[in-house]
Amino acid sequence: MTLEVLMTKSSFVLGSLWKLRINIDGLKSENSDELVTQARIGRSFQVIDSLRFNFKNKEIVDRVKVRLLEDDYICWFKFSELIHNASKIESWESECFTEEKIISKIPRILSWTKAAKQINNEYLWGGTIGPNFDCSGLVQSAFASSGIWIPRDAYQQEAFCKNVALDIGTLGGKLIPGDLLFFGSSEKCTHVGLHIENGFYIHSSGVTDGHNGIEIDGLFQPNLGKIASFYRSKFRSAGRVISCYQSEKL
Repeated sequence: MTLEVLMTKSSFVLGSLWKLRINIDGLKSENSDELVTQARIGRSFQVIDSLRFNFKNKEIVDRVKVRLLEDDYICWFKFSELIHNASKIESWESECFTEEKIISKIPRILSWTKAAKQINNEYLWGGTIGPNFDCSGLVQSAFASSGIWIPRDAYQQEAFCKNVALDIGTLGGKLIPGDLLFFGSSEKCTHVGLHIENGFYIHSSGVTDGHNGIEIDGLFQPNLGKIASFYRSKFRSAGRVISCYQSEKL
């Protein structure tokens, strides 16, 4: 029987791998409290920078730079929250599904997302564990609920997907349930929604030009409301998840 090693100052080693025993916030930088992502209990990460010492206060800086292994996302955790709340692991491998297996999981993914909508929620920048999500956090978490990992941010998800269409006028009958709809400017994707059927999609949008939470909008129905019309005007592309994200860094 292998003795479980929990994170402490003495067990902290650069490059080591760990699994979370709690939900935890991922922050933007060593000196920022801005939320950029969240990591659910059971997620794995690699320590990618040494603990720093604040000589003025004579204490360890309460930040750890990590790479989340499921999506290679870089963020900072508070070290004080990790102590005794992460278990050391010796190795980690990405889980992979075939395109057919992924498609078979779409009904469950859509059900999970609709259930998330029924829980009282609001838009949260960086939110990925609920009940409050940002747009890409909702989509990533929906797929992760069925064991399918995709990249964290909307622009990364757009690049990861198999392209279905680049123009709203060519979508026609190309969309299937589970496709991702991407919105933004001509320069960059800034928003994503999950297609349900017949051009209707579910997404988490902000206060400005949005619903401040999870809602369903459409691309094609007559008399689009103000919010749906806004996102239709920002349509960039549609994409399909046909593979799982796989890290090449281990």
